[in-house]
Amino acid sequence: MKTWPVPRVRGAGLIDRGNTVKHVDRFIGAVVLLARIGAGLGFAVLMGAVLVQVIGRLAGTSPVWTEELTRYALLYMVAFGAGAAMRSGDLVNVDVISEALPAPLPWLLRLLAALATAGLAIFLLSHAWRYVSIGKMQTSPALGIRMDYVHFTVWLMLVGLAGFAVLRVIGMLSGTEDGKPHRPEEE
Repeated sequence: MKTWPVPRVRGAGLIDRGNTVKHVDRFIGAVVLLARIGAGLGFAVLMGAVLVQVIGRLAGTSPVWTEELTRYALLYMVAFGAGAAMRSGDLVNVDVISEALPAPLPWLLRLLAALATAGLAIFLLSHAWRYVSIGKMQTSPALGIRMDYVHFTVWLMLVGLAGFAVLRVIGMLSGTEDGKPHRPEEE
């Protein structure tokens, strides 16, 4: 598959491109692993809370805090998973028309989409942090935890989306990727 040619910068041959790409790939892999672990832990807490709730209902009395913990675990699962889902192509992506266009246009549209995603997420970070800070004055009714820990998920999701969008832009401009989703190999 052909990709849009990236202009060569004078003096670019002074950098060991293979070694740099290896380090960048290792960094991206670590970020993806962190996102997967965070989403997995959120899912594990969610499953545990639901299990306690189901057992409690069968026993005749269900703890009040399980429903609240389930909601918070779901928020953390989505916050950690949103960026990884963008990278793997699991977010909604309508590309039927753009991928049917002639050669450089699909690449440019993918680049524009990644830039727009990164730009919007970065713009919203300060507003999301203000939302997080409001939670310092509130506590959850059943668990009694400060709500800034819960509101933090909005900021975390924006960081994940912005980070993975920036990584996509860097990969596209450096020529190491074409902007299409990275689907893990099925075993």
